[in-house]
Amino acid sequence: MSTFGLIEYNDASPEVRAIYDDIMTTRKTDWINNFWKAIAHDPATLKRTWESIKEIMAPGALDPLTKELIYVAVSVTNNCNYCIASHTASAVKKGMTTAMFKELQAVIGMANETNKLVTGYQVAIDEQFNLPFGTPK
Repeated sequence: MSTFGLIEYNDASPEVRAIYDDIMTTRKTDWINNFWKAIAHDPATLKRTWESIKEIMAPGALDPLTKELIYVAVSVTNNCNYCIASHTASAVKKGMTTAMFKELQAVIGMANETNKLVTGYQVAIDEQFNLPFGTPK
């Protein structure tokens, strides 16, 4: 259960309803998921978070499926069951297959294992890994 409960569309303030409407229009859906309903208790956080997600997850240099796969990977690493479920569902809608999901999980597991080994052994970064174009800006 959410800390403060969920704010349903019919119970939302006009400010929150406007954000809900934008979410539904942008996502071409007729419902609002629980994440948005939970954070709607703080309309400023709801608006800021929605605007950021809308911008970051929009088409760009990375295709929409790749962005969802990254979101799933980070969510698994952060143990966010809600985000794993929602972004896995979104990735399936964007073309993720069962084989892709299995391979993604293997990569996540391997990356976490080797990251911990590198951290534990305090491995120095190889000179060859310096980016040829400098630090990304």
